Amino acid sequence: MNAEPDEVEASRAPLLTHLVELRSRLIKALIAVFIAFVVCFFFAEKIYNILIIPYEWAAGPSRDIRMIFTAPQEYFITQLKVALFGAIFVAFPVIATQLYRFAAPGLYKAERRAFIPYLVATPILFITGAAVVFFIIMPLAMRFFLSLEQPGGPGQAAIELLPKVNEYLSLIMTLILAFGLVFQLPVVLTLLARVGIVTSEGLRSKRKWAIVLAFVAAAILTPPDVISQIGLALPTILLYEASIYSVRFVERRRAREAAEAAATTAAAE
Repeated sequence: MNAEPDEVEASRAPLLTHLVELRSRLIKALIAVFIAFVVCFFFAEKIYNILIIPYEWAAGPSRDIRMIFTAPQEYFITQLKVALFGAIFVAFPVIATQLYRFAAPGLYKAERRAFIPYLVATPILFITGAAVVFFIIMPLAMRFFLSLEQPGGPGQAAIELLPKVNEYLSLIMTLILAFGLVFQLPVVLTLLARVGIVTSEGLRSKRKWAIVLAFVAAAILTPPDVISQIGLALPTILLYEASIYSVRFVERRRAREAAEAAATTAAAE
């Protein structure tokens, strides 16, 4: 008699119980976000100054960084956005844990063990994508935008970059979210491989389409400059290639487990 079906059967609950459990998990996640939001809002100015660092790197030490806001409430709203952005980052472990605890009773023990590495890999890959934006893409993009300035003189106007605080925040947040989501590609494709939706051979055969889609997505998600677009497209292509190997590893492991199960059944007979 297989013990795993009994385990799942024992964990079943009526729909109302599931809804109550879901509400409880969501409330805990929201409380964590709210607490993190309050703390991040207290440090919103310092967090924003950290986000300006790539701009400072691009401008160089000889230039004084100046940013503006044109509406009385603009900088306050920007601080609220910074606090919310930071709160989601800080509270993500709590959010992920609550979602996992809600879904875990419906999984076998083996499935729960297999799911944990993906739960750990997701924030690591997101932070890696954010780091690529902070240390590479944003300084290159700002250096490109600064190169468009015009010094002025006889017959030409002086054109100087004076970013608005909310527009700069929107730019770096968009890039961080875009790169963070793109860096989840290996996790998503590997999970799809585990349930049999994608195969390594299928991913290889669609490599050309993946390259085209990578550049299309980069053109949509990033500012209209070549540096940002290439900076997102190239990691996407590399992650796609890494996903092929990850999916192949899953396939080999599944084949090995199937062979071992077949051998055990044959020995029992």
